[in-house]
Amino acid sequence: MVVEFEAELWLWQARRPESWTFVSLPADASEEIRELTGGQARGFGSVRVRVTVGGSVWTTSIFPGSAQAGYVLPVKRAVRKAEALDTGDTVSVTVELVDF
Repeated sequence: MVVEFEAELWLWQARRPESWTFVSLPADASEEIRELTGGQARGFGSVRVRVTVGGSVWTTSIFPGSAQAGYVLPVKRAVRKAEALDTGDTVSVTVELVDF
């Protein structure tokens, strides 16, 4: 399964802003991922994914959002720096489930 979307980068206020920046996956894609994975999630409900943002590609996990119904994707500092991204920027993201 591959999901392509645009979303705004936001900070998780419970942690240091320079290390915990996220984008939220669309609700419909999150629901489809939940149905597809059928309880096969890893720790903390995470799902392994391959992500593309601009020219950066990496493997990570998406996590259920605590305040939202959908999944959230952490965007690491190295990617934000390589792609010249900052909090509040809208970014084009491709997420591909791995191990399914």
